[in-house]
Amino acid sequence: MMETRTSQRIFIPASVREYVFQRDGFRCRGCGKSSPEVQLQIDHILPIAQGGSNDISNLQTLCKTCNRRKKDRRDPRFRRHFDL
Repeated sequence: MMETRTSQRIFIPASVREYVFQRDGFRCRGCGKSSPEVQLQIDHILPIAQGGSNDISNLQTLCKTCNRRKKDRRDPRFRRHFDL
């Protein structure tokens, strides 16, 4: 039996959230809208459910609408933009 290794969802500290928002220019990486026009959220680019990690390079800023659309799937429009 092959054992799979998955990350568990963790709480993202405020300092990390702020860093990701700043790095992404306080804009949704999906649609380009910014706050206060939309509610921004932190998203795992490669979802935890798909084997993604909690590494900062796997986090991006998405608006609530884009994040809901993406769900826990891989979407070619949403990809890693940073390798830290």
